[in-house]
Amino acid sequence: MKNKNLLPLILFLLLHPLSAIAEPRHAIAMFGEPKYSSGFSHFEYTNPNAPKGGTLKLASIGTFDNLNPHILKGVAADGLGYMYDTLMLSSYDEHFTKYGLVAKEIEVAADNSSVTFYLRPEARFHDDSPLTAEDVVFSFDILMEKGHPFYRSYYKEITKAEALDQYTVKFSFSTTENRELPLIIGDLPILPKKYYETHEFDKTTLEPQIGSGPYKIKSFEQGRWIKFERVKDYWAKDLPIMKGKYNFDEIQYDYYRDATVSVEAFKSGEYDLREENISRVWATAYDFPAVRDGRVIKEVIDHDIPAGIQGFVFNTRKDKFKDPKVREALNYLMDFEWQNQSLFYGVYFRSRSYFQNSDFAATGLPSESELTLLEPFREALDPRVFTEEYNPPKSDGSGNNREMLRKADKLLTEAGWVVRDFKRVNEKTGEQMTIDFMLSSPTFERVVAPMLNNLKKLGVEASMRTVDSAQYIKRSEEFDYDMIGNIWGQSNSPGNEQIDYWHSSQSDIRGSRNLAGIKNPAADAMIEKIIKAKTRDELITACRALDRVLQWGFYVIPNWYLGSFRLVYWNKFDRPAISPKYAMGLETWWINQDKLRRVEKAKSTESKGDKF
Repeated sequence: MKNKNLLPLILFLLLHPLSAIAEPRHAIAMFGEPKYSSGFSHFEYTNPNAPKGGTLKLASIGTFDNLNPHILKGVAADGLGYMYDTLMLSSYDEHFTKYGLVAKEIEVAADNSSVTFYLRPEARFHDDSPLTAEDVVFSFDILMEKGHPFYRSYYKEITKAEALDQYTVKFSFSTTENRELPLIIGDLPILPKKYYETHEFDKTTLEPQIGSGPYKIKSFEQGRWIKFERVKDYWAKDLPIMKGKYNFDEIQYDYYRDATVSVEAFKSGEYDLREENISRVWATAYDFPAVRDGRVIKEVIDHDIPAGIQGFVFNTRKDKFKDPKVREALNYLMDFEWQNQSLFYGVYFRSRSYFQNSDFAATGLPSESELTLLEPFREALDPRVFTEEYNPPKSDGSGNNREMLRKADKLLTEAGWVVRDFKRVNEKTGEQMTIDFMLSSPTFERVVAPMLNNLKKLGVEASMRTVDSAQYIKRSEEFDYDMIGNIWGQSNSPGNEQIDYWHSSQSDIRGSRNLAGIKNPAADAMIEKIIKAKTRDELITACRALDRVLQWGFYVIPNWYLGSFRLVYWNKFDRPAISPKYAMGLETWWINQDKLRRVEKAKSTESKGDKF
């Protein structure tokens, strides 16, 4: 009898090795095992004894008219992400690992067809109502139906969310090959179902929303400033993943008209910390008494964050940009070497990859494994994908761009854009080529101006227009531009977000990040390989293959990157001894009261001195 009962168990173990049996876990990693085992005390890049208190003041540019960050409409205020908890939370010192936040445990089906989250019963919204599986299901359904189009793209292979009981929720997948789905659904912001029974979800609003995160809105003035206060009885404050984080009692964002005004406001002590992205400002604007006497710290912090790509984007929905030869020609009009020395103080590196500063960047010639992926599309791809390493045009840095202009002229002529009466016109229609750059900040005008001069030398009618933030966002969402600047950030584990960036399905979806309007079957196929990668080596291969397709498609004029944070901040902060590899980690900083008193005393003394 005993042997008879044992037989089914033996057969089950033979067919389902122990390593493949689904079991609840405190964390899941895309590849390999989580760094921190169950029962860990805190992330090593945090200080679990960091004191709480004080106010962190930051700057934003532009305006806001909406307190719902989950929809396409309106301009959402900065900082709203602090209000919402998610099922899981990333660590900042691993490639791609998620630890349970609202979810105490995570169980991935052995065949990767679903993931089940076991929620913490102690999780609470800010109104002290319990956070349940019903809220999680509601959040998924409403975001997929009425949320920002990004959610429909990001989660398109998640077919259903269902509450198995009050604190258990299951997500089912349409594929078993997408290893990323169990992790990325952990990013789902959780919204209170009860609140939206009496409030419209898909309308802009200036009514503070209810969340469950470490901060909530304290006060605001539309378009001017918004202040968040730390939730003192935050339900998750003692979890290991939260120890030493979110230490400021208040976080305030003040809005400024442009970057120039915000720099002067910082120097006057109007806010506390600034990440400087303009090399000229970094080199010249911060030589003032507070830096010299140590009240303000100017610091470069290196990091290992993939740079992605920043560039001027061609809107290939426009007929004039449909020919890759035209886009390649116009790449010759940016003289980065001259700009780097003349405008950027020589501090930047030229971007050449869509996965810059990472293992995923394509270099040299395609490997055999890359060729296996690319070969079916050989006839549709630029032949150089298979025979050359892509690099953007390079000048001698003299500012004399004649050779590059000659190459651009040749390519434009070959593409059917010829010069007649000193105008670059379409050989068949006689239409003059016109190009307008839409900019979000005046700081880019000095970068675009030399390109406009080069375009005009080629007979192109060229212009640039700097618009306010609201107009910029609206026109970007509606693809109403010729060329636009953009940054596509990349993670340590590229995946489903690549659909929103480059996939044909997103080309005509309002609000998608496929700003170039790319419709390329080879890119679509490489994205599918990225999503279905079973090992990190397979992921690297697929990303490099996609990189080559995009590089030789000339969808952007690549700009530059810098592998560090450039910070200026008033000297009232302390931070952990270990910095996270893949983030700035500002939420791990805290205010040192002794430093704060010294800074405030010096400010007061300086202010009195100014009166005489």
